[in-house]
Amino acid sequence: MLYVGIDSRHSRGMLPESFRTERLFLRPIAMADAGQIFAAYARNPEVTQFLIWRPQMTRRDIEAYIRSCLETPPHRARTYVLQGRKDSVIRGGLDLRQPDKHRLEFGYVLARAWWGKGLMTEALTEIVRWALSQPSIYRIGAVCDVENIGSARVMEKAGLVREGLLRRYLIHPGMGKEPRDCFSYARVR
Repeated sequence: MLYVGIDSRHSRGMLPESFRTERLFLRPIAMADAGQIFAAYARNPEVTQFLIWRPQMTRRDIEAYIRSCLETPPHRARTYVLQGRKDSVIRGGLDLRQPDKHRLEFGYVLARAWWGKGLMTEALTEIVRWALSQPSIYRIGAVCDVENIGSARVMEKAGLVREGLLRRYLIHPGMGKEPRDCFSYARVR
């Protein structure tokens, strides 16, 4: 993979302003993205079934979500949209959180039209590479529903290792009202 790296405006102690890969540009979510997000994936039950939120039924729902992302201090968490480098079309989203100084967590979503093309693996591989090159970060990880085989494969291809099974860990509203089992994945240095 061609390495093209992160935006040079990254300042110490802050999550990067952006990431670039061969095919993608990851930049902070903006209010102007609401229409594309709504159309691309936010209302699709197949795409959102393993997320911690239900499909967004109105553009107003998306705008409220974006506002909440923008209110989070960028040194604690940042939500990125995944845009094609050639066409600027939004293909998905990824949030990066720093609950402790030594570790990062993430979550992601990809529009159905872009599944199976390696885009999320490409994005996540770059983020993991960046994270573990930071002197203070020793761990990056996430969880996925035990039935979310696609997400598990993305994390494995990006170099994360399945650490274990978390019983009754998360509620995925698209899958029901009860907490579901999840696999824990991480990469450490």
